[in-house]
Amino acid sequence: MQATHIWDKLIIHRNKIVLLGLLMLPAGVFAQTFKWARQHNPNYDERKISYGFMIGIHTSAYQVKYSDKFVTQSFDTVHSVLTPFAPGFSLGFLMNSDLDLRIMPKAGFYDHQLEYNYTDETTQTQLTETTMVEFPILLKYKSMRRGNVRMYMIGGITPSIEASGKNDIQATTEVLDIRQTNLSIDAGIGFDFYFPLFKFSQEIRFSRGIANMLGPDQSSFKEPISRVNTNTISVYFIFQ
Repeated sequence: MQATHIWDKLIIHRNKIVLLGLLMLPAGVFAQTFKWARQHNPNYDERKISYGFMIGIHTSAYQVKYSDKFVTQSFDTVHSVLTPFAPGFSLGFLMNSDLDLRIMPKAGFYDHQLEYNYTDETTQTQLTETTMVEFPILLKYKSMRRGNVRMYMIGGITPSIEASGKNDIQATTEVLDIRQTNLSIDAGIGFDFYFPLFKFSQEIRFSRGIANMLGPDQSSFKEPISRVNTNTISVYFIFQ
């Protein structure tokens, strides 16, 4: 059975985490530059409701839990089921209230892949390409504003439903049934930058799916696993 130590996972995906961290690096640099600058739009955050739009890039993967059948003799030819991360992007709008409640309807474009590795060194792949309509409901906790920069933390939930999708099946006619709805818990940090005519935010967010994405239809690909969840790391560029 495949080992699932947290440290090993961090080593495997360290390049992706470092890349996303580098995308957030300019935020810290600009924060120091703008610390004592003359304030733009000093009353911006007193608005009852503000609107904007966002562009996001992400890397996402399934996380699987093996079923009891995986350790039985009937599946002794299945070595492991791997779930590599794959890039994607999202586009959407947002509404932010003066109580720091943020609603951000958006469309997310995802590629999720399951690689079934067998003891005879063959591999079969299940690739699921989906477009999800997502409705993040988030609470924002912000620091004091210094010049034209403010740091914040954000967290909440994101229900989503599939708008369109397909399974690209390689070397088989069977399909792993994936549900069309999902629910995730989100948490992240970001920086607000105030300019004369708008506010720009740069944010990194971690999303953990809590719904089991396995559908009811039976297949040989479903039997070795009992649960499939989503894991996503995103960077957002928000204009308000």
